[in-house]
Amino acid sequence: MPIFSILLLLAGFVVLILGADKLVDGASSLAKRYNIPDIVIGLTIVAFGTSAPEMAINLVAAVKGNTDLVLGNVLGSNIFNVLAILGISAMIAPLSVRKNTVKWEIPFSLFAAVLVYLVARDDWSNPADNYIEPRDGVILLLFFGVFLIYNFRLARSHPDELEVQTHKYPLWKSFLFMILGLAGLIIGGKLIVDNAVMLATFLGVSERVIALTIVSIGTSLPELATSIVAVRKKEVDIAIGNVVGSNIFNIFLVLGLSTVAKNTAVPDASFIDIWVNIGAGILLLGFVLRGKEKGTGKWEGRNLNRLEGMAFALVYIIYLFFLIYSK
Repeated sequence: MPIFSILLLLAGFVVLILGADKLVDGASSLAKRYNIPDIVIGLTIVAFGTSAPEMAINLVAAVKGNTDLVLGNVLGSNIFNVLAILGISAMIAPLSVRKNTVKWEIPFSLFAAVLVYLVARDDWSNPADNYIEPRDGVILLLFFGVFLIYNFRLARSHPDELEVQTHKYPLWKSFLFMILGLAGLIIGGKLIVDNAVMLATFLGVSERVIALTIVSIGTSLPELATSIVAVRKKEVDIAIGNVVGSNIFNIFLVLGLSTVAKNTAVPDASFIDIWVNIGAGILLLGFVLRGKEKGTGKWEGRNLNRLEGMAFALVYIIYLFFLIYSK
C-alpha cells in the first residue's frame, strides 16, 4: 500500500506539472492570437502558471475537507522557496537584487507572511477556534489585486523587460492544450491529495507535516529548476524575483481562493510554520538591505553570497528535522 501510494503521488506531481505547462502554453498562444500584449500574458497567464500546481492541490484539498493540506502546502512552499531554493541558488553563484525588488517586492512578501498570522489568529485563549474564513480569503484576494496593479505599472515603465516567448498554435491546438492542462491539474491534484492523506495515515504523521514536506517540495520543483537555470545563465535577478513573486502569489491568490472556497482551521502547531515563514522573510530582507543603491538600479555588493546561501539551506534542514521528529 505505501509503495503504491508513493508511486501514485509521484505520478500526480508529473501530471500536475505537465498540466500547468500545457495550460500556460495553450492560454498564451490563444492570447497571442488575439493580440493581447505581452505585459498582460506575462503578468497573468504565465505568472499564474507558476502557482497553478499549488492552486490545484489546495482547491482539491479544500473541496475534500483536508484543510491541513491547504495551509501546509502554501506555508511549506514559501519556506522552501526562500530557504532551500535561494540557499541552493546562492551556493551556485552570489545573488544580486533589483532596486524595485528590495524596495517593494520583498517587503510586500514579508507583509503577506505577517498577514497570514493576523487573519489566522482569531482567538488567543482557545487555539481550537482559529480559522481562516472566507472573509479573510477576500482580504487576501484584494491584496493580490494590489500586487497585480503594481506589476502592471512596473511593467509599463520597463516594457522591454517583459517579453513573453510563446508558440502560436492553431486554434484547435490551443484549446486542446488548455483542456488537457486543466484535466492534468484536476487529476494530478486529486492524486496528490488522496495519496498524501493515505501516506500520512500510514506513517502516523499529520497531514500538515506531509503538506509542509513532500507536497510543498513537489509543487515547488518548477521554481527550483527555474532559479538554478537562471543562476547558471548568470541571470541572477530572476532567481530572487521568481521566488518572491511566487510567494506573493501563493499567499494572496492560492490561499485566498482556497479559504474563500472552504473555512480553513488553523491548528496550534501551524503557528510555528507561520512564524518560520515570517522569519525567512525577515532573514531575506535583512540580507538585501545591507547593500547600497548603484546607478545600475541594483543593490551594491553580494546581497546573498555562498556562505549565506549555506546558512539558508542549513536553517531549512533544521526545520525539516524539527517537523519530522515533532510529527
